[in-house]
Amino acid sequence: MTSEEILTPLRRSRLYWHTALTLAVLVAVALLARRHWPVLETGAVRLAVADQGWLLVAAAATLLTWPCSALAQQGAVPRRLPPGPLVAGQFAASAANQVLPAGLGGAAVNLRFLIRRGISLGDAATAVAVKGTAGGIARGVLIAVLFAASPGVLHLPHVNGEFVAAVSAAATLAVLVLAGPLRPRCRQALTAVRAYVGAVHARPGRAAALWSGSLAFVVLHCAVLIAVTRAVAMPLAPARVALLYLAASSAAALLPTPGGLGSLDAVLAFALTTTGATAAAAASAVLGYRLLTVWLPLIPGLGVLAVLVRRRAL
Repeated sequence: MTSEEILTPLRRSRLYWHTALTLAVLVAVALLARRHWPVLETGAVRLAVADQGWLLVAAAATLLTWPCSALAQQGAVPRRLPPGPLVAGQFAASAANQVLPAGLGGAAVNLRFLIRRGISLGDAATAVAVKGTAGGIARGVLIAVLFAASPGVLHLPHVNGEFVAAVSAAATLAVLVLAGPLRPRCRQALTAVRAYVGAVHARPGRAAALWSGSLAFVVLHCAVLIAVTRAVAMPLAPARVALLYLAASSAAALLPTPGGLGSLDAVLAFALTTTGATAAAAASAVLGYRLLTVWLPLIPGLGVLAVLVRRRAL
């Protein structure tokens, strides 16, 4: 039996678990939406009469997220990529992210795009991983800066001894596995990744594109929510809104729903209401953010995805 034949059932099992968890989250969100429907309806009405100027600012920030994502992906690849198809690919990847859980759609689109540009499968996978890692680091740095600048906004959860013991046991087991049977392969993978990252950072322009694009992408998503909160007259400081968004989106990422559907909405609305916003205002802000970043670009993004596939760019 080949390794591919062994991995196929594992992939199917993982997909089934992701699908089941996604459906469970969506059902829970639907029940919550039904329970709090008057608040959601009030929020939608409030959004309809919101400040149009601030909504235009939010829309402009949304449009800039895809060029920034393309800049980060270019920074993760040593060779030059065509700018137009690259931006179109990021637009299509954002739509694919709303269909498959845990960011699998966007990663698959980017991987396929790089392979079509003549990049080997290993280098393409590494480039996608490098971009994702840079985005995570940029998000972590921004959270740390905003957390230091806005003390008291976030409260670290209480952790009991049983949880610490379970995490320690899992970490110990992972170390033993990686240091044992998987050690040779991990060493080879780390060597390959280190060489690839070194090749990228050996070119200052590529490194600057990777990190600036990753940071700008996160900042722009914060700016979208900040502009929407201004449009609905939510009395929260921009730094506080940005910190709440980053914390909520990071927490929602633990649930592998497509595009954070349901999980991000619930966590973000809860975070906004716990810091002084009314339920209706929080619902308006979340609805506006989701409308601009997910629902309005979804159909055009899927259309671009279909065109790219038809033209064999993917």
